[in-house]
Amino acid sequence: MRSAGTLALLGALAYGVTALVAAPVSAQQQATAVASPDSGPVGSTFTLTWSGVYLDPDCSNRAVQILWDGKQVVGDGWHWGRNNGSGTGTVPAGASLGGHRVTARPVCTASSNPTDSFTVTPTPTTTTTPPPVVPTTTAPPVVTTTVTRPPVTTTTQPAATTTPTTTTTTTTDSSAPPASTTTKPFDGDGALTLDKDNIQPGDPLTATGTGCDPGSSVYLSSLGENVGTAKADTSGMFSTRVEFTTIQPGRHVIRADCGVVLVGSVDIALTSSTSGTTSTLVILVFFLLVGALLVRRQFAGLFTKRT
Repeated sequence: MRSAGTLALLGALAYGVTALVAAPVSAQQQATAVASPDSGPVGSTFTLTWSGVYLDPDCSNRAVQILWDGKQVVGDGWHWGRNNGSGTGTVPAGASLGGHRVTARPVCTASSNPTDSFTVTPTPTTTTTPPPVVPTTTAPPVVTTTVTRPPVTTTTQPAATTTPTTTTTTTTDSSAPPASTTTKPFDGDGALTLDKDNIQPGDPLTATGTGCDPGSSVYLSSLGENVGTAKADTSGMFSTRVEFTTIQPGRHVIRADCGVVLVGSVDIALTSSTSGTTSTLVILVFFLLVGALLVRRQFAGLFTKRT
């Protein structure tokens, strides 16, 4: 009796465990997968979302592979929920037009591998529209005009050359004013003019020159001696007094050096004074005789009174 009761109890417990284990399995959600979009040409991408997939309780890798027609891996995903997840795949090259299967396969053992269909469509033809033709405007060529001026011919006329003349005037009358003498210069167009042709010792003599270098110093000499200095003005003209240090009778040539050499001449005469000296002596002798006579008369009167 006792053994029969024990067996009945064990049977009841086994039935209860079986019922508890079987109940969750029957209550599990059915696995499904959805591709979005579910069609496209070669090279296009799609997203595969699944649910109702239960991984092995001991699985630590939640990665999921996306398979094309159950063979070729074309993408991957992640099992991010208790029984769901998603991944991205790409339509492989060479896929034929029409329907194909895309499947989510977890790396670990799972309750199922959900699958959805995908339709490969023709690759769209891309029409390239050429850019509009922009008319090209060609600028007219630049014309360069060169004006050549005729050469200018300059004609230089030779300068007129004037030869100064030398005029010499001889006067025997000492009371008449002497004439001016202009002597031809050694070089250039200048001239040296003396205000007298002949002088006596002590008479003033002035020399005037033209044709010197403007602003140059003028040195006058005669018989190797300096007889005067001056300075030419901006027009090359000068005027100065001539002073002889040695008086010698005769003709004296005067040279003026002022960048050019100017030449002039003057006669120096010594005047005789014999008649004047004689008259003076006669007068002196007369006064001496008169004085002696007066002195004699005074002495004669003194002797007469004493006697």
